[in-house]
Amino acid sequence: MNLPLFIAGRYLFAKKSHNVINIISAISAVGMAIGTAALIIILSVYNGFDELVKSTLGNVEPDILISPAKGKVFTPEESMIRQVAALPGVGHYHKILEENVFVDYDDHQGVAKAKGVDEEYEKDSPLIGHMTAGVFSLHKGEIPQMVAGAGLAYKMGMNPAFLSSATIYFPARDRNFSLANPAASIESVSMRPAGIFTVNQQIDEELMIMPLDQMRLLLGYESEVSGIEIRMEEGVSQKELKNTISKIKDVVGPGFRVLDRFRQNTSLYKMMRYEKAAIFLILIFIIIIIAFNIFGSLTMLIIEKKDDIETFRSLGATEGTLRRTFTLEGWLISLLGLAAGLVIGTGFAFLQQRFGFIKMPGNFLVSAYPVIVRWSDLLLTVAGVSLIGYLIALLPVRRNITAETR
Repeated sequence: MNLPLFIAGRYLFAKKSHNVINIISAISAVGMAIGTAALIIILSVYNGFDELVKSTLGNVEPDILISPAKGKVFTPEESMIRQVAALPGVGHYHKILEENVFVDYDDHQGVAKAKGVDEEYEKDSPLIGHMTAGVFSLHKGEIPQMVAGAGLAYKMGMNPAFLSSATIYFPARDRNFSLANPAASIESVSMRPAGIFTVNQQIDEELMIMPLDQMRLLLGYESEVSGIEIRMEEGVSQKELKNTISKIKDVVGPGFRVLDRFRQNTSLYKMMRYEKAAIFLILIFIIIIIAFNIFGSLTMLIIEKKDDIETFRSLGATEGTLRRTFTLEGWLISLLGLAAGLVIGTGFAFLQQRFGFIKMPGNFLVSAYPVIVRWSDLLLTVAGVSLIGYLIALLPVRRNITAETR
């Protein structure tokens, strides 16, 4: 039998002579339970929003992007593309050409990020399901069209129901700028907005999509592209994705960069990780503050049990045994709260994930707060709260087990 654990368990549930000790111990356990539940729930909600952002970005960002290691554009070799397309797990690939351009629409001017895409992109674009007005169509017969993000469309006053066309300008690559005739130094194309899409605020405010041949005409290119986007088949794991990226690197060689979604938008994904770490640390700090209730209750318990401590000493108990006993007593309080918090937090999170009973205010992409419970968060929470409870329990024991009982 583990004697210190047995005695600590008896002390935990036994009625104390001073009722205030029971009250403080109960408050400590309840506080740890609330803190643990809050930590699990908030991290799960953050996971939900994290996945929501990634899924919306996935409608614009491909699983894999092949871009030149030097310069902005390159001329793709068909043999290289065929080898990449034949790799296991590769679903679709699209040629793209991107550049910042100047847009004029019905006396509204602004700068936009134009993305020229090939015909295959028009057929299976993930943006088709995100249209808020009009349709995702880059051609009406032989006439080229474009689609724009909702923020850009609002700023420019675009409406697919109108017949007005947008004129897109870009400095000519093969001509010097002329002060006498600036218009001669600028290339332009005109096309009507066929639809408006929404993904997220940043993309909506800057992105417009147009046919690849019109983008090449505007920029003065013939067959060049700025990248090749690759979308993997459904159900491909992260391990398979990494293997595919490795194989693509072998095919394309050192003259190209092969980027997954994280490397395509490193700053955003790093910021999301740092935000989650900051949230975790803030909540852990709150739990530390709550845990100091254990310090008070354990200190009072040691004072109350000084006669018991002397009896244990006379029976041969060592200082180490006494310290382990009261340390376990304080730790059991925190573990009791931890267990209750785990049940409450995970239960609440799974119910929200299943039924979505807490709704999002306003007009958002989802109707209820998104929640995703991850085992890594649960393990991190258990480890963090357990360690805090143990360290807090050590403080009064090391300070009072000899000073207050001799």
